[in-house]
Amino acid sequence: MSDAKQVGIVLVSHSAEVAASVAELAKGLAGGGTEVPVAAAGGTEGGGLGTSAELIAAAAASVDRGAGVAVLTDLGSAVLTVKALLAEGDELPDGTRLVDAPFVEGAVAAVVTAATGADLAAVEAAAAEAYSYRKV
Repeated sequence: MSDAKQVGIVLVSHSAEVAASVAELAKGLAGGGTEVPVAAAGGTEGGGLGTSAELIAAAAASVDRGAGVAVLTDLGSAVLTVKALLAEGDELPDGTRLVDAPFVEGAVAAVVTAATGADLAAVEAAAAEAYSYRKV
């Protein structure tokens, strides 16, 4: 890893398996370019379904490379947990942003964009743009 600042990405799901699988998919589809720091924060500390502020905060710290952290979530309480962490102000790295994007498509767009060295605003915009992807 170079010393260049890079956007980190955290994927928050109610399921550890879903978060890890989406992270693997997004990194795989980003190709062999720059290795983007991506962390999955799924489920509870005990391995059950749910969300954990502690797991989310640890994941965000693990991917912080000084250019901000984009957090994508799956459902309701994951969003609320991230919002609560952001409101506390000292639980997440500076420059952490909750990104309003579809979980799978947004994660892929975020990782692919971050791999180009883009800044947090561009990563967020690419992920949010995934809402417009039509399948039929």
